[in-house]
Amino acid sequence: MEKRKTSEEFNKVITFFMSLLVLASLTVAFGFVWIEINKDIIWAFDTKGNYLIIVLYFVMQYLFSRIYGALKIGFYKVSNIVYSQMLTTAIVDFLMYIVMSLVARHLISIAPMIKLILVQLFIVVAWAYVGTFVYKRLYPPYRLVVIYGNKSATNLVRKMSVRDDQFQICEAIKLEEGMERIESRIKFYDGAIICDIPGSERNDILKCCFDNDKRAYVTPKISDILIRGGENIHLFDTPLLLCKSSGLTYEQRVVKRAIDIIVSLVGLIVMAIPMLITAIAIKLQDGGPVFFKQDRITRNGKVFKIIKFRSMKVDADADRDGKAHSATVDDDRITPVGRVIRACRMDEFPQIFNILKGEMSVVGPRPECVENVEQYTAQIPEFNYRHKVKAGLTGYAQIYGKYNTTAYDKLKLDLYYIENYSIRTDLRLILMTVKVLFMRESTEGFEET
Repeated sequence: MEKRKTSEEFNKVITFFMSLLVLASLTVAFGFVWIEINKDIIWAFDTKGNYLIIVLYFVMQYLFSRIYGALKIGFYKVSNIVYSQMLTTAIVDFLMYIVMSLVARHLISIAPMIKLILVQLFIVVAWAYVGTFVYKRLYPPYRLVVIYGNKSATNLVRKMSVRDDQFQICEAIKLEEGMERIESRIKFYDGAIICDIPGSERNDILKCCFDNDKRAYVTPKISDILIRGGENIHLFDTPLLLCKSSGLTYEQRVVKRAIDIIVSLVGLIVMAIPMLITAIAIKLQDGGPVFFKQDRITRNGKVFKIIKFRSMKVDADADRDGKAHSATVDDDRITPVGRVIRACRMDEFPQIFNILKGEMSVVGPRPECVENVEQYTAQIPEFNYRHKVKAGLTGYAQIYGKYNTTAYDKLKLDLYYIENYSIRTDLRLILMTVKVLFMRESTEGFEET
C-alpha cells in the first residue's frame, strides 16, 4: 500500500508537468502570433509589454482550463478533453483578439488567428492522446468491490463500468453476507463502492476502508448532502456542524438577483437576432404559435408560466390524454425545426423573459411541471426541498447530469447546489453551461422504457 501511495504521488507530479506542457505550448503558439501582429501596430508594445500580454494569455488559459476541466487527463475521455481544451482556447483567443484590436485601434485581420487555432488544435489533439496513453500506464484502473443492500446496484455499476480505464468492478457483495466477509474482501481490493445501505453498517464499512487505506466511493444520502453544506462551529471543544437548511440568505438573494438581471439583459442583446430567426423558422414550419407556455413550479411552490420556443407539433399531447409528457428519443412529436433548436438549446432562450420578471434565476434547479412535481413528491417526499430557491435556466443537474438522469439523482445535485451556494459557484456554472450546450447526451430525450 505504501508503494502504491508513493507511486501515486510521483504520478501526480508527471500529470502536473503534462498540464504545464500543454498550457506552455498553446501560449508559445500565441506568442509568435502576437509578436508578428505587434510589428504592424503603430503604437507597438516593447519587450516587457509583449511578455505581459503573453503571461496574461497563459493565466487566462489556466483559469478557463480549470473551469472546463480541460486538464483532467484520464478523468475525462479523450474527446471530452479535446472539446474542453479547444473551447477554452477559442474563448481565450477571442478575448485576446479583442485586446489586440483595441491596441491596434481597428479590427485586425483574423487570418493569423485562424492559423493559430489550427496549430493549437493539432497541439491539443496530440497532447490529449499522448497524455491519456501516459496516464493509463501510470494509473492502472482501481480494482473495486461493490457492497449493496436491498436496492440493486446495477445502474451504478453499469455507469462506472463504462470507464473501465479507471474502475475495474471485480466483485459484488450483498450486505446480508455479513461484515466479516465484507471486510475481508475490502482488504483484497483497492477500494469499495458503498451503495445505498443503512447508516450503521455504512459507518463500519467506511471505518474499515479508512483503517486499511482503501478508497471508498459512496453514494450519498440526502442527509449527507445537507450535512456537507453545514457550517463549522468552533465555539466549544466538541466539533459542531450548523445546518441552516433555509435556502439563500437575504443578502445572497439580492446579489443573485442583480446577477440575473445583468446576465439576462446581456444574453437578450447577444441572442436577439438568433431568437428572431428561430421565431420566423417556427412560424414558417407549420404556422402554429412561436412560443410554448406551461405551468411550472419555482421557489416556495409558486406556479408560473414558463416560456420556451415551441419545438413540438401543435397539440402534441392531444393524443396522449392531454397531459404533458417528457420527450423521448426519436419522439415523433418533435418538428424538424424543433430538432435543430433542441439540439443547440435554442428553445430554452425565451426563459430570459422569465428571469427578467423574477420568476426564475439564471442558475438554479430546473422548474418541473406541476404533474411531475406531484408524482416525484409522492415517490420522494424530499423533492420539495429544491423549491427553497428559484428555479433556474441552468444548474448543477443540467451540467453534471443528463436529460434522462433520474429524479432522485437530480434532486441530490440540486440540493448540493442549494447547500453550497456562492456567487463564485453561479459564475462557474454559467461558464460551464457553454461547455454542455452542444453535448448530445445532455439534450437527448428519455428512453421509451
